Amino acid sequence: MSVRARKRVNIVVSKIAAYDIILRPVITEKATMANENGQVTFSVAMDATKPEIKAAVEMLFKVNVTAVNTIVQKGKAKTFRGRRGRRSDMKKAMVTLAEGQNIDLMGV
Repeated sequence: MSVRARKRVNIVVSKIAAYDIILRPVITEKATMANENGQVTFSVAMDATKPEIKAAVEMLFKVNVTAVNTIVQKGKAKTFRGRRGRRSDMKKAMVTLAEGQNIDLMGV
């Protein structure tokens, strides 16, 4: 049984949909260190796919994206005033930019 290569599909995302896909940048110490190597981290919609995230970042920030890695961070169980609660899940996307390109998150 051989494995066929997937077809490359160009996804076109409207500007409104791009703002629905990319929710906010993640500003942490780890994300800032990755930003020095050309990787930018965003919090994205839970139903967003990698091609949609790539198209949204390329359209909104006018950069070339080489790779998109995603992770779903499960929400923690917390106690507030004696009542059990749960934080919501969050999907993060680590976007690798082409060589020599960057996104200034502090100026946004």
